Amino acid sequence: MQDSFKELIKLLLPEIIVDYFELTSYEKDQEILHLYLKEINSIPKEYRESKLSSKGFFDQITVQDFPIRGHQVYLHITRRRWLN
Repeated sequence: MQDSFKELIKLLLPEIIVDYFELTSYEKDQEILHLYLKEINSIPKEYRESKLSSKGFFDQITVQDFPIRGHQVYLHITRRRWLN
């Protein structure tokens, strides 16, 4: 993701989302904004001591977030499946 674009996303999304997920795409309907996020292949700080490996992804979930400028916001989140 471009650095300037990433700085803009930091203003819109919670810090933990920006740290562990990348924005893969987005769609804007008339009054709805869909943001598609995929977990990056980086072991969380709390589990760096463990030997974890990424083995695919869980099913995508959808979370409704706070509106932005009158548009409903939906986060479509895909998390990694970590094996210990």
